[in-house]
Amino acid sequence: MKIVFMGTPDFAVGALEALIEAGHEITAVVTQPDKPKGRSKELLPPPVKACAQKHGILVMQPRRVKTAKAVEELRKLEADVYVVAAFGQILSGEILGIPPFGCLNIHASLLPKYRGSSPIQHVLIEGEEKTGVTIMQMDAGIDTGDMLYKKEILIDREDNYETLHDRLTVLGGEAITEALVLLEQGKLVPQKQQDELSCYAPLIGKEMGEIDFSQDAHAIDRKIRGMTPWPSAFTKYKGRQLKIWRAVPGPGEHAGAVPGEILSVDKESVTVAAGSGGLCIYELQLEGKKRMKAHDFLLGVRMQPGEVLGE
Repeated sequence: MKIVFMGTPDFAVGALEALIEAGHEITAVVTQPDKPKGRSKELLPPPVKACAQKHGILVMQPRRVKTAKAVEELRKLEADVYVVAAFGQILSGEILGIPPFGCLNIHASLLPKYRGSSPIQHVLIEGEEKTGVTIMQMDAGIDTGDMLYKKEILIDREDNYETLHDRLTVLGGEAITEALVLLEQGKLVPQKQQDELSCYAPLIGKEMGEIDFSQDAHAIDRKIRGMTPWPSAFTKYKGRQLKIWRAVPGPGEHAGAVPGEILSVDKESVTVAAGSGGLCIYELQLEGKKRMKAHDFLLGVRMQPGEVLGE
């Protein structure tokens, strides 16, 4: 099929590579403009642009894809279908109506749950046992279109945002290539979403990473995994930010301990009281220092039982 691919971050690269490998003709890639990075403010291309250039594909980077000029350029491409994956701009009804097969979105959750921009992180934070990818026929709403195809995976106990993101990136490529075969054969059956089963996964911000030790230890663990590696889960230790990268819920209650209180320190971990249960911390990073395993961290920072994180 002749495809216009719209996407921006790493998540979209897996799908683009899969479509190319499957032999589809990518007439153009539409992505966000280059952005300044780091202290030097050097303009760097989005991952999808770098992928497209590697394969010699035409790249379009309109600041607003809904302008008359951008829409006209899209019409000239005469694609059969538009494939969209984390593009970052809302498509107008005019654009949605251009390709004969419409616009298919690769959404990183099992719709109708977790509509929105950060579904991967939210499924971890909410403690879901499985997730997946939904290929959806786009409409004027936000992730509200008809569901066309799904692929599921189980969430591993050790999964964090990074590992689950990477697994779903691969799954997204598999799902869209399989769905397009069925689309050409006329075998995709649209399924309406049940709005009452939906929930929203809003954009994750840095402030959302702050740990509330009054929560259950399992809930804190889920937050840490959902926030790793970005924006990271954090607390305070002696007035300095302390990032917690890996932890495991511990058993039992701790009578008399306040949430955030350090209960014990050994060579491999720091155990902290939660609202319910304890949290065994295995990897952490103090402000101004490198990310370390607890063993190495404790060689330079003498944490003591009775000290309280978060104060």
